[in-house]
Amino acid sequence: MKKILLFLVLTIIFFIFTPSTFASDNFSTDYKVKYDIGSNADTLTTIEVTLTNLSDNYYASSYDIEVGFNDLRNLSATESNGKIEPQITKTEKGSKIHIPFNERVVGRGNKLNFAVTFYTNQIAQNLQNVWDVNIPGISKKADLDNFSVSLSYPSFLGNPVYIKPSPSRKLDINGSSINFTGADLGESGISLAFGEFQVYNFNLTYHLRNENLYKARTEIALPPTTNYQDVRLDKIIPNPQNVYIDKDGNWLAEFTLNPSQKIDVTVIGGAKVYITPKKEQQSKSELEPYLKETTYWEVNNAKIKDLAKVLKTPRQIYDYVVKTLSYDFSRVESQSPRLGALGSVNKPDSAVCLEFADLFIAIARAAGIPARSVNGYAYTENSNQRPLSFVQDILHAWPEYYDYEKSSWIMVDPTWGNTTNGVDYFDTLDFDHFTFVKNGIKSSYPVPAGGYKFSDNINAKDVKVSIGEKFTQSNSDLNVKIDIMQNHISGFPITGGVEIKNASGVLSSSEKLYIFSEKLKPSYQELLVSPIPPFGKNTISFKFTSTDILTNESDVIRISLDKKSSYKNIYISPFFFNKWFLTGGVLVVIFIVLIPVAFIGLRRLYIRRLKRQDNIRGESNKPTQESF
Repeated sequence: MKKILLFLVLTIIFFIFTPSTFASDNFSTDYKVKYDIGSNADTLTTIEVTLTNLSDNYYASSYDIEVGFNDLRNLSATESNGKIEPQITKTEKGSKIHIPFNERVVGRGNKLNFAVTFYTNQIAQNLQNVWDVNIPGISKKADLDNFSVSLSYPSFLGNPVYIKPSPSRKLDINGSSINFTGADLGESGISLAFGEFQVYNFNLTYHLRNENLYKARTEIALPPTTNYQDVRLDKIIPNPQNVYIDKDGNWLAEFTLNPSQKIDVTVIGGAKVYITPKKEQQSKSELEPYLKETTYWEVNNAKIKDLAKVLKTPRQIYDYVVKTLSYDFSRVESQSPRLGALGSVNKPDSAVCLEFADLFIAIARAAGIPARSVNGYAYTENSNQRPLSFVQDILHAWPEYYDYEKSSWIMVDPTWGNTTNGVDYFDTLDFDHFTFVKNGIKSSYPVPAGGYKFSDNINAKDVKVSIGEKFTQSNSDLNVKIDIMQNHISGFPITGGVEIKNASGVLSSSEKLYIFSEKLKPSYQELLVSPIPPFGKNTISFKFTSTDILTNESDVIRISLDKKSSYKNIYISPFFFNKWFLTGGVLVVIFIVLIPVAFIGLRRLYIRRLKRQDNIRGESNKPTQESF
C-alpha cells in the first residue's frame, strides 16, 4: 500500500501550547521532561519524546517544540540513529525549536524516540536569600497521552517552602528531586520557592512643596513593618518632626514647610519579607471600618450586593475576580483614571491591578469580610505574566482580608492570578510583595512612595529597590524624658507626662512604663507604651492623687522603661508657702498700705496748692460784705 507523506508539525508549548488535532488523531505522544538545576541556577533541560503511530498511513517527518524561554543555549537533538540539526526561531512568547527527523518510522504501533537538550536561565533564579523555580505548564494536556516532569536541584537548598499550586496528591520527593505528572502541572505550571525570607534595600525620594503664603504641615508614608515584613530605616533626610502610626498601621513622617518652600526627602533602608504572616489579633469593633463603603469601593451598590450574596468566602471572591476581569496593558501606558469596583464590573476587559484589588475589596466588604488595599513594590522579571501598573514609578496594588480563624490579615493577588493563567496567589503569596502603604480607612490615602511628584519631576525615578543579601536589625533605642512641674501645691492632684522617643531605625515593641514615687500615691504605676515607629515620639500622661492640704515635703519621681531610668525632684507645699502665693500676698499688703498713704499725701498736696493760690490772689481779691 502506498504510504502518504505527511509533513506533520507536532507541538508542545510551554505556557502557549496549541497542538495539532489532526496530529493527535494519528500519533500518541509520551513526554518526559527533566530539569537539572545547577549550583549556579543554570538549568539543563532534557525533553524526551516518544511518538507512537496509530495509523499505517502516516509518518512524522518533523516536530516543533515551542517553549516560553528566550534563553536557549547549547541546543542539541538526537534520535535513535544519530544527531539531529534543530533550528531555533524566536517567537512573541519565547522560542520554537524545529526538529527535522532523519528516521522515517512507519507502521501502526511503531515508535519514534528523540530527545532535545538545552541550557536556560529562565527556570531557576538565585535571588540571594530565595531561589525561585518556575516549571512551565502545558496548555492542552488532553492531547498528551503521558507527561511527566522530573526536577532536581542542589541539596543545599533544602525543601521548598511552597509549591504552587498545592498538589492534590502527595508528591514524590526523593532527597533533592521531585517528580510531577501532567495533572500536577496543569496549564499554569508549578512554582517553587526555597528560602525563609527575602531582603530588599530601598532608596526612596519624596518631592514636597508648599505653594501657600503661610506655613503648612505635610506628611509622607514610609514603608512600615507589617505582619509580613520587618523594616529598618537607616536615614530620613532631612529629619522629620515626628513619625507616627495611623489606624491602618502606616508610618507617617511629618514635616512643616515655610511659604513657597520645596524640599526633597530621601528615605534609605531595608526590608525583610516573610511568606507566612504573623498573628495580628483585632476585635470586631476595630475591624468595623473595613466593612464600610468609600470611594472606589461601592459596597452598597446593588450589583456589588448581588455578587456578595453568591460569593460569600474570600476564596470564592478571589476566583471570581481572577476569572471575570481581564488585564488591559494599554491602560498602563495611557495612565487612565481608576475605575473602582463598580467600573470594573461594567468594564471587565479594561482592568489593571487597582481594579482587581478594588473589586475584591468591595465584594468582600459587602459580604461582611474586612478587607483593604495594599500598595507597594512587587519583584517581577516578566511584566507580561506579573505586571505592575500603580503609579509613574510602576508599583503594584493587591488586596488583603482579615481571617478571624488565623487572627491575621491575609494578602492575596488576583491580578497575578489572572495574568499567570491561574498560578495560585491565594493560599500562599510569595517573597516578591513588599508593602509601602495600606489603604483601608480611605481608599487612596496615604499615597505610597513614588506618588509624591509634580509636573516638573513627573518622570523622575523616585523608587529604587534592589534585592539584598543581609538584613541587619538593631534593637530599638527608646529615650525617655519626664515632663512635670518642679513645684506643686498640696491638696491638689499632681499630673505629668513622659516623652518617649525612638532614636533607632526599627519599630519598638510594646513596652511597660513604670512610674515610682516615695511619698505620693499610687507609689507605683504601670502603663503600656504602644510601639513607636523609627524616629517617632509619643507622650504618656500620669497622675498622682491629692496630698494632704498641709503637706510640705519633697519627693523623687522615677520612671523606668526598657531598662532605662530617669529621675525628677519635685516639691509639694501648702499654698501659703508657695513662692507665688507669698509674692502675691506681699504685693497685696503693699498695695493696701500704699493706698491710704498715697491718699493722705495727695490730700495734703491739694491743700497746699489751694493755699498757694490764695496768696497769689492778694488782699484785693478777698470777698467783701457786698459780695456775700
